[in-house]
Amino acid sequence: MKTKRAKSPTKGKSKASRARVAKTARAKTTRAKTTRAKTTRFKRKPAGRDQLDTFVDAAARALDLPLEPAWRAAVKSNLDVTLRLATLFADFPLPDDAEPAPVFVA
Repeated sequence: MKTKRAKSPTKGKSKASRARVAKTARAKTTRAKTTRAKTTRFKRKPAGRDQLDTFVDAAARALDLPLEPAWRAAVKSNLDVTLRLATLFADFPLPDDAEPAPVFVA
């Protein structure tokens, strides 16, 4: 009586089929490595003082404005929004033949 052996997963498959399986396995590991690299590259900054905090403090001192700690977060978020909008405005391409708007006087 003969004992049956388990079939080999590659037995009966062509070399091209085995190469395709190996290639997709390599692609999956490469994709996983690049995904892992992207997530570790953009780590959040630790909670602390950033450039906007420093700028808000310096501007308040330069303008001699008392800034209460309760308002500091609101001032910082408004400044952040203003700077983002200014970046959009500054990066907008204008054609060479653009003319300034006329000034209307009432």
